[in-house]
Amino acid sequence: MHVLHVIEATIGGTRRHVVDATRGLVKRGVRVSLVASALREPRFKEDLQALANDGVEVFELPMVRAMRPWTDVGHLAALRGLLKRQRPDIVHTHSSKAGALGRVASWSSGVGARVHTPHTFAFLFGAMFSGSSRALFKAIEKELARHTDRFIAVSDDEAQTFEQAGFIPGAKVRVVANGVDPRRWKAARGVSRAKLGVPEGVPCAAVVGLLNVAKGQDLALKSLALPGLERLHLCLVGIGEQEAELRELARSLGVAERVHFLGWRDDVPEVLASVDFLLLPSRWEGMPYIVLEAMAAGKPIVATPVDGARSIVSHAESGWVCEAISEEALAQGLRLFLESPQGTARSKGERGRRAVAEHYTLEHMVDGLVKVYGELA
Repeated sequence: MHVLHVIEATIGGTRRHVVDATRGLVKRGVRVSLVASALREPRFKEDLQALANDGVEVFELPMVRAMRPWTDVGHLAALRGLLKRQRPDIVHTHSSKAGALGRVASWSSGVGARVHTPHTFAFLFGAMFSGSSRALFKAIEKELARHTDRFIAVSDDEAQTFEQAGFIPGAKVRVVANGVDPRRWKAARGVSRAKLGVPEGVPCAAVVGLLNVAKGQDLALKSLALPGLERLHLCLVGIGEQEAELRELARSLGVAERVHFLGWRDDVPEVLASVDFLLLPSRWEGMPYIVLEAMAAGKPIVATPVDGARSIVSHAESGWVCEAISEEALAQGLRLFLESPQGTARSKGERGRRAVAEHYTLEHMVDGLVKVYGELA
């Protein structure tokens, strides 16, 4: 079997998913090709080289995130030519731009069955795009759905979101949950609070992710200023376009001394081991890797009711899911954690660790992908 993946969104969880999936498939004996752009994240070139060393056939195509008709037409032609030369059995696309170009290239050339993983649809991003833009995105996805053989949801929650969109037949949807290697997270040892800039003896949560509107760090800061949370500290791990705005928000709310911007870190397992719990204030997700990682680390979670976290945290009883996506609901979830006995938080963390080992490993994810491909190849 030959599977060709196409990705433009080489950041965050999508990047992680594709790297893990392609490497895992090669280990299963699947022939894997990858067409990717490194424009959004130049460091992705290092991933591409590592994947090539592991046996993935890598092709760079400088796809862009924005809609640029002439550029996109050129990239579509390049994809069509590549497909005709490679003749893959499966064309597996990821996210919006590569999802459109890859599926149109496959359908119009008659090469490959089409599998698409949205990693959340752009038309759901109400805080990021205008109503007219989201209507256009939805219309495009509705047309592309007619030419897609399988949609992969990375959580049960996301599968429900597909159904609610109204244009994806349930018979085309398969759930293949994201997976992680729990070993590093389980083995990590914490660093001193002083190295994080956090005082000893205070409750502290990690908020891990790109600093942008999707991840909801602004909601976390606003919740920190509400009653009952005066001792709580937050460690914000990540970089992004909203950093200056978030720093000013923390200052204006009077919580700047309790918010620690840690920037980009390659020791997230050690940071998680150093805090009391994970806070996920996201506005939308498909299946957040950091939730699985916190569970693998045995840390309890306070999360907004976004896809992935909503069902996994509830079913695993590994934390507290807030009632809404708002600063007030986040504050209430945080109070529940702070008011709970220490043994309750510890037992929730242990339940999360067991759930990852039993259901959310890399092996489970690759097993699911191979099964979906087997239906079509």
